[in-house]
Parts: sequence; structure tokens; C-alpha cells
Amino acid sequence: MPTELDKDIHRFTAAVTAPGQMFETHDIERRGVMMPAFVNAPPSLAHYFAHFCNEKKDELFLVDGDLRLTFGEVYAAATHVAHGLATKHGVKKGDRVGIAARNSANWMIAYMGILMSGGCATLLNGWWTGEEMAYGIDLCDCSLVLADAQRAARFEGQDIKSKVVVFDHGVPAEGLAPVWEAGDTAMKMLGEIGPDDLATILYTSGSTGHPKGAYSDHLGVVSGVMNYVAQTAMILQILTERGDAPTVQPSALVAVPLFHVTGEVPLFLQSFALGRKLVLMPKWDAREALRLLDQEKVTYFVGVPLMSYEMATHPERDQFDLSSCKSFAAGGSARPPEHVKKIKDAFPEGFPLLGYGLTETNAVGCGNLNENYMEKPGSTGMPSKPLVDMAILDDDGNKLEQGAVGEVCIRSVANFLGYWKNEDATASAYTDDAYFRTGDLGYLDADDYLFIVDRKKDIIIRGGENISCIEVEEAIYAHDAVAECSVFGVPDERFGEIPAAVYFTHPGKDLSPEELQGFLAEHIAKFKVPHYVFRSDDHLPRLGTQKVDKRTVKATFAKDLVSS
Repeated sequence: MPTELDKDIHRFTAAVTAPGQMFETHDIERRGVMMPAFVNAPPSLAHYFAHFCNEKKDELFLVDGDLRLTFGEVYAAATHVAHGLATKHGVKKGDRVGIAARNSANWMIAYMGILMSGGCATLLNGWWTGEEMAYGIDLCDCSLVLADAQRAARFEGQDIKSKVVVFDHGVPAEGLAPVWEAGDTAMKMLGEIGPDDLATILYTSGSTGHPKGAYSDHLGVVSGVMNYVAQTAMILQILTERGDAPTVQPSALVAVPLFHVTGEVPLFLQSFALGRKLVLMPKWDAREALRLLDQEKVTYFVGVPLMSYEMATHPERDQFDLSSCKSFAAGGSARPPEHVKKIKDAFPEGFPLLGYGLTETNAVGCGNLNENYMEKPGSTGMPSKPLVDMAILDDDGNKLEQGAVGEVCIRSVANFLGYWKNEDATASAYTDDAYFRTGDLGYLDADDYLFIVDRKKDIIIRGGENISCIEVEEAIYAHDAVAECSVFGVPDERFGEIPAAVYFTHPGKDLSPEELQGFLAEHIAKFKVPHYVFRSDDHLPRLGTQKVDKRTVKATFAKDLVSS
């Protein structure tokens, strides 16, 4: 039965999407199917930045250590980067420009500058090894890569064909000096960039080994952002009716990587329209997060599930005034239901929230909010209004009845266009009627709430970071002593799930688990290296298809980890 909040959401959705309203929709064709899009959405991210940074130019936007910048100052800095990219480095419309750096104000300004110059912001995973970064750069044919010193050092010895420009953090004019030039490129490009132009590439680790580059046009990314803005506007209206509307500038802590879609779309990009202050922390630390929430009077927190749980259970939590923070959101993976109550008990003046979206959907999917989340803590919530069309499909693409388990599929104008230089993967990712296959298995209950029950794809989600089992297995097989291996996920209280591996060596070869872990650390990012490694004395069990029987391997070698 719908809750009062459900009824309010439906009521306000109808109101704000009505003709003449800010979030009015009309149907457009996408992948041969008509679907809703916003009538009043800016034509590109460049226009979006220009409009909202001017509207809120005197309001504080970024807090990065001692650096405090207004929306106007951030936009002015980005115009310098846009002109510098065009005039100093020859960036043209559609050129892929990579960013490889830790979170900072200058990461954000570089991102804006790339888009305002007409380039495509290509978000390299800052946790990758140099080998992995080289692969991502080559895959998407980046003409230029902006890297901080730490990431640039990883490029040494790699065959990188693109130009690498090293920038620093701190004061924008100093840190971004190699791409800094006063000029009118950003203004000129407002007349040239449109909805169909290439905007972003984000990397996704699916079940097929190497990361894929998921590319989107401006229409897709702007639509994803505006769908979040519409939801926030609806919730604000509901809180206003209830007399609970915030009276201070909205603010959020940036504790998730900006190269992830959660950091990029609902956190960073949505903040322009909301006039929301962003407080950066370079590296996750629960106590430091509590301190910043108190000091900066942060109103909104989003992170992978373990982050809000670590704050809720931190022994020094009571030393800080956290009354300003009303929302503790999580994305990337579901919270254990018992964590939901612990978070609510720890932060009685706020609510835990849960979002569900993917890189390929530009973070748009479902949301479970406030009291609804307390009632259904095992659900990722209802499909996000007003753009998302969600269906549960069978393997042939047929819709299943309410309550039946099948593959969760999402159709919206915010979905990505495809995987860069991988038409086969793009084709298999979509049904004929434009639903994106998420690889998650789930069902919709009678109230249209989504419950995820399993994953179809062979991936591990470690603290919100997707790890391809096949990619890790390929890295293990690269060691000449390994004859057979299997990689799988095991439960972990902190990260939700972590990778484990079992291997069998060639006759006469000797390789300890520690030696294998050391080998892997040289070739794949630290978070992908299996935490538990088991050496088998015999061949690994096989299925009738002669594939390794992963279930049996897991049950045999990791039974204590799985049952604990």
C-alpha cells in the first residue's frame, strides 16, 4: 500500500511536470523509441554551468582545505581552462580529454573547462595502476590527459600516445597554469555545443574483463542531472508543506571519487542547480568526515554504504554536532537492513537514503527515501520520476508480471549511447525496445519498489567499486606458474563484499599466495587484488561445459568466510 510520502511524490511529480512548469516533459525519439525528456533542460552542460553559475555567482560553492570559491569564481576559472585547452593544446569539439587525479577543486574546474571547450571529459579511475590507465587512455583515443603528479608518476614506462599535462591542486590559477589562458573560447562554444554532441566517457567494469568506456552525449548527462534536480525539488516542496524545509544553504561532503558516476552526477553536477556548497576531503576518514560535517554544517552526505555506517558507529561520534545533516545517502550497493536502523539511531535528526543507478544510466534509476526506507530497508526504492521507465524482463526481453524475478532493465533519455569502440557490447547491453540490461536480478513489489536479489553479471561490488572477476582472473593467469584459477566475492562487514581467489599451479611450479598477491599489485589496482588467496593441491572442479565450477570452488575453499 502506498505510503503518505509515496502519495506526496506522485502528487508533486504531476504538479512540477505539468505544461508550463519547470520540469515539463515532452516525448522525443531515442534508440527508435519515444520517451519523456525535459522541455526546459539546458542544451548542454556548458549552458548548464553558464546559467547556474551566473544565477548563484556570489554564493560559496567549493571548500577544498583553505580554498573557498564562489560559483562565479569557479566559472571564471573554468573559462580560463577552456581557452587554455583550445589555444595552448589544440582541443577541438569532440576530442577526448582524460582527467587522472584525486578529488579537488581543480579536478572540478578541469572537468568544466574540458566541456566548455567542446571536449569530452574522459574520467580515468584515479585508483588504477599506470598499466590500467594506459589501457583506458588508448581505448578512448584521448588526445590529451590532465593528470596530477601522483597519477602522472604511474605513467612512467607505459606506452601512452596522448599528450600528458601535469597540473596541481590548490589555487586554480597556479595549479592549472599549464592549461590557463584568458579568452573567449567558452562563450564562443555556447553557440556550437548542443544536445547531440559528445559529453563524457566513464569507465565501467562489467563481466567481460577489461573496463569499457561508456560514452554519453550532453542530452543524456543533462537529463540525468535534471532528473535528480526534479526529485530534490519535489522533496523540498514536501518538506516545506510539513514545515521541515531547511533554512540554510544546502551543502554536501564530497567523500566519493568524482570519476564515479555517483560523485559526478547527483553530487557534483546537481549542485550547480541547487546552489549547493561542496566540501571536499581528499581521502576517506570517518572521523575527519564527522569533523567536516560539524564545522561546515553539512546538510547532505552521500557515499558507499560503509561510509555512513562507519560514521554512525564511530566511538567519537558524540563529540560532533551533526544536527545540520538531514540525509545520509548511499549508492553503489545495498545496505544490510540492520545498518539502516543503526544509522537512523545514530543520527535521529536525519534519515538514511538509498539510491540505485549505474554508470550506463548516468546514475538514474531508483530512490528509497526517508520514512519509506525505514519501512522497506531491503529495497532500492521506486523508479525515479519523471524520466525512468523500469521493467523486469526475461532473457528474451519479455516483461514479467509484478513480483516475478528477472533482469532489472532501465529505459530513459539519460541512458548512455554505447561502449566506445565496442559495438557488440553496446548491442548486447540493450533490448530492441531500448531498455538497458543492468545485469542485476530483482523484482518489483505491489507498490512498485525494486528489490535486488542477485547479480547476473560476474562482478564483485567492493564498497561501491565494481570488480570484474574475469579481469582479475586474467591478471592471475598472466603469471606463468598459474594453470587454473577462479575469482569470486565473499562477504565483508566493512566493504559488503571483497574478492577472493583460488589457483592451481602448473606441475613443477611453485607460487605462494603472498607471491601471487605481490604480482597482482603490480598490474591491477589495489582494490582488485584478492584479499583471500587459496592454493589448490588439485585441478579445480569443472562443470559439464568444462568451465570452472565457481560455486563448488567457493563452497569448498571459502565456506568459513561465506558462513561467518
